[in-house]
Amino acid sequence: MASFNRVILVGNLTRDIELRYTAQGTAVTEIGLAVNDRVKRNDEWVDETTFVDVTLWARLAEIASEYLSKGSPVLIEGRLKLDTWDDKNDGKKRSKLRVVGEKMQMLGGRKSGGSGGGGSDSYSQNAAGPSNTPNQPSPPPRDNIPF
Repeated sequence: MASFNRVILVGNLTRDIELRYTAQGTAVTEIGLAVNDRVKRNDEWVDETTFVDVTLWARLAEIASEYLSKGSPVLIEGRLKLDTWDDKNDGKKRSKLRVVGEKMQMLGGRKSGGSGGGGSDSYSQNAAGPSNTPNQPSPPPRDNIPF
């Protein structure tokens, strides 16, 4: 049976980024993302917010830490991962569904200086590392997001 595990989310960060490093020196951060959806209730449109935890690794985590802060709009592409553990307090099994971010596109204007124009920057993470390095050009901005 074939399966497909892909998630694309556009939202705003719910808190500032705290960058950490594993014992092996790999950067990691856990970001909170608020994703809004407009739904109609009793003939009135209301915003329904979903909060999603996203894990970013390696250079992607460092880039997010450097350029993003609470409230920053961002597009994340990644995969779902189910974490399970035994609760030390009551011994019950716990689980949490999270997104492992593999690509990130910063949306909106830049935080510092520059020409003041809006823009976006895309970054990717794969098994070999990030797709854009100083010796490799960044992919062009995606102005039309297909959804």
